[in-house]
This record gives sequence, C-alpha cells and structure tokens, in this order.
Amino acid sequence: MRYTAWPALAGLMLCGAFGAAQAQQFPLLDKVADKVVAKYQNSSCEQLAAERGQKPTGRKAAMEERVVELLHADPQMRAEFVSRVAAPIANKLFECGIIP
Repeated sequence: MRYTAWPALAGLMLCGAFGAAQAQQFPLLDKVADKVVAKYQNSSCEQLAAERGQKPTGRKAAMEERVVELLHADPQMRAEFVSRVAAPIANKLFECGIIP
C-alpha cells in the first residue's frame, strides 16, 4: 500500500504546542485525532484520490516532517494516535477503492 495518511495529518497535528500534549496523556491528541477522522469522513472519494499523489511543499512539508519526528520519538503517542485514526481512515479508503 503506497498511500500514506501523513500528508493529510501533518497540518492538523501541529495546530497547537504538541510537546505539551505529552504532559497530560495527550490532550491535544484528542482534538487532532478528531479532526483527522472528520477530514476523512467528510471528504469525497474523489478528493482523497486527488490528494493521494500530491507531495506537500513549503510550510506543509516542514510541518509533516516535524509530526513524523514527534511520532517516531514517542511510541506511546504514536500508538495512541494510530489506534484512534486507523480504523476510520482504513474504512474510508476501502470504501473508496483506494486500498483493496
């Protein structure tokens, strides 16, 4: 599966001081995960397919890189994030035929 959700998630994950989320069982993670799930639930299959091949540039690329670093650095945060967003994203991509 070549599709990654990181570009779509990157901008949403940096809507606050993400480092502060680690202090209290990831309170910002709740908001970010909800926004990511809502994005996939509210996007059409055509929108998701169009975004699939696009690489972020500029500020969005920098934010994506920072998000990936944060998730690599904190396995507990990564596991929590993935457990919240994986099923809704996978279901939408399956419904859209993006993943078999």
